[in-house]
Amino acid sequence: MAILKTLLMIAQVLTALGVIALVLLQHGKGADVGAAFGSGASGSLFGATGSANFLSRTTAVLATLFFICTLSLTLLGNYRPSASLGVMGSAPQTAPAASAPGASAPAAAAGSAPAASAPAAPAVPK
Repeated sequence: MAILKTLLMIAQVLTALGVIALVLLQHGKGADVGAAFGSGASGSLFGATGSANFLSRTTAVLATLFFICTLSLTLLGNYRPSASLGVMGSAPQTAPAASAPGASAPAAAAGSAPAASAPAAPAVPK
């Protein structure tokens, strides 16, 4: 389980870095960082609009992978295995915890005979 969590964390970091890089490389309406890295010059390789389509689709795929990794890590982080019922199919018996000093009487006496609220005074002969 720990190996799966580690692999998902690595995948999440890599997809996050990929999304950041691809968003910065895309050509926006104004002057952006994509022009500084040569985003406009790659039009000859992908065609006139091929670069924008390629970058936007790759960004969408990486964002989807990031979302899946995040949900998977959340589910694995909240997973608590249920207690085993054992070979015989019954829950294991545990001893009741000893009550701490100052604990309330109803909490300490749960499941046992009710305790007297005040001790009885000894009888004094006359």
